Amino acid sequence: MAGGVFAVDSTPDAAVNIVGKLTLSIIITCIVAASSGLLFGYDIGISGGVTTMVPFLQKFFPDILRKAAGAEVNMYCVYDSQTLTLFTSSLYLAGLVSSLAASKVTAWYGRRNVIIIGGALFIAGGAINGGSENIPMLILGRVFLGFGVGFTNQAAPLYLSEIAPPKWRGAFSTGFQFFLGVGVVTAGCINYGTAEHTWGWRLSLGLAVVPAIVMTIGSFLISDTPNSLVERGKLEQAKKALRKIRGSSVDIEPELEELIKSIELAKSVNQEPFKTILKREYRPHLVMAFAIPFFQQLTGINIVAFYSPNLFHSVGLGRDGALISAIVLGSVSLVSNVISAGIVDRFGRRFLFITGGIMMFVCLIAVSIVLAVVSGVDGTNDISKGNAILVLVLLCLYSAGFGWSWGPLTWLIPSEIFPVNIRTTGQSIAIAIQFIIVFVLSQTFLTMLCHFKFGAFLFYAGWVAVMTLFIIFFLPETKGIPLDSMYTIWEKHWFWCRFVKGEDRQENHP
Repeated sequence: MAGGVFAVDSTPDAAVNIVGKLTLSIIITCIVAASSGLLFGYDIGISGGVTTMVPFLQKFFPDILRKAAGAEVNMYCVYDSQTLTLFTSSLYLAGLVSSLAASKVTAWYGRRNVIIIGGALFIAGGAINGGSENIPMLILGRVFLGFGVGFTNQAAPLYLSEIAPPKWRGAFSTGFQFFLGVGVVTAGCINYGTAEHTWGWRLSLGLAVVPAIVMTIGSFLISDTPNSLVERGKLEQAKKALRKIRGSSVDIEPELEELIKSIELAKSVNQEPFKTILKREYRPHLVMAFAIPFFQQLTGINIVAFYSPNLFHSVGLGRDGALISAIVLGSVSLVSNVISAGIVDRFGRRFLFITGGIMMFVCLIAVSIVLAVVSGVDGTNDISKGNAILVLVLLCLYSAGFGWSWGPLTWLIPSEIFPVNIRTTGQSIAIAIQFIIVFVLSQTFLTMLCHFKFGAFLFYAGWVAVMTLFIIFFLPETKGIPLDSMYTIWEKHWFWCRFVKGEDRQENHP
């Protein structure tokens, strides 16, 4: 790899110093790839706001409006509807299916082409949703959106990790989460502007095609990663791509030679990736592929993002206040993403994980206490606007903690820890786990909120404590380490060293 960092030879502990620099080409290329996050972010931001719009509820979910009008209803239970939550969660079930399929597709057709396919599917889903006349059409559109998100979420983080120099890999990879945050905030602003119009929900859902079109067109203008091109036997294209991103004045032959060696050695093993990843020496990689996305969803962040308009409307901010609150939460998270990008390669992944986890834990505990005190144990007491704003402030601090830790790093860690022979497989598993958990949580959150009441936030606080301890004890630091040298972090770790031994690495790793 370039950027003044060592690239590893096919023999253990040998290294070749490859000189590189940060070029305009690599910056533009990474921006285009990272803009895939717009799709996921726009959907997260748009769905929660649309479900508070009266015209949307009148057309598809009139029972919720009747329930909201009932004076006796518990504030936690206004939006408890399995059909409504299916509208949100169906996307993630479709994303689960497509993310698993994306492992093979990405290996066969390349990272860039899979991003393009994902963009086209997302465009179709946005168009169907914008023109929906019944619930089956809504769900069909969500399924197409899910297929698109599944492909882009799998391919884009891989693309960023493979193309960015190790010295700046953390900053470039957090770009995906940054654009995700931009999508959330943009969607919130659109929801606010269209909420009072009878056709507003159609515009909000239909405008999903815009970021998808921009990203798809941009993807046609960039090349695939040199890793993917070499893996598919396109050596001349790989050479051109490497020269373009590293700069014409840089000698790219040593890096290309090491890349070819590493991929040839990986192919020589000639084993099914899903079987290979189950081997003992890949145990730490597999655990992280499961644990990191699993824990991210159990921070509760996507539930807050999906349903923050519903939540804030329920606690007394009104419909306009609820939509503004969603914008504020998204903006706070976006700013903290930028902070994360600036410090992740200086202070490291572990520092951000741990500080963010502590902050989220404290805020979730505080939110549960405030809700319990001001609304009563049963949630039947009226909550003042001042106390509702206090809840918003606490959730803003919580969003900030997430925005510089579990937000961007969940995309970064799985994309950088796997060796080339199981890289697409590992990323697919990580994305699939994320979709499984978010589907279950989004389908059950409003029911859980209705029954657990303020205890729902204690539930997530408990998980945040567990995941922070997991990071402290089990995640080694990966900052600045070339992808082909990543095996060294496991060999030196107090726990994972028992699974990853030197002889295993010589036999199976480039």
